[in-house]
Amino acid sequence: MTPDQVAAYCLQLPGAREDYKWGGIRVFSIAETKMFAVLDLAGAGLSFKVAADLFLGYVDRPGIRPAPYLARAHWISIEPPYPLSGEELQDLLTRSHQLVVGKLPKIRQIGLKL
Repeated sequence: MTPDQVAAYCLQLPGAREDYKWGGIRVFSIAETKMFAVLDLAGAGLSFKVAADLFLGYVDRPGIRPAPYLARAHWISIEPPYPLSGEELQDLLTRSHQLVVGKLPKIRQIGLKL
């Protein structure tokens, strides 16, 4: 997947929106403030949340590292060309979205669960 394909996929997830923050970083979020993916405009990387029990398994894989500043919240970072297949990357982005949705109040989760 290219960075543009990643962005298009993130935006098609329920309730997803895009902002530009921190001097040119594309931030994909839900409920105005809850980030689920971050994409560098310069193509330097993609970061997203993974389940806590899978975090160490992913950072052991080549080309995947803990995301700067967000690793304590179980975020990983990858750089193009992404070391994951397109299908696996889409699955992980969907899971990241759902992990964040699961932390919202129950009333806000309506219509966002897949």
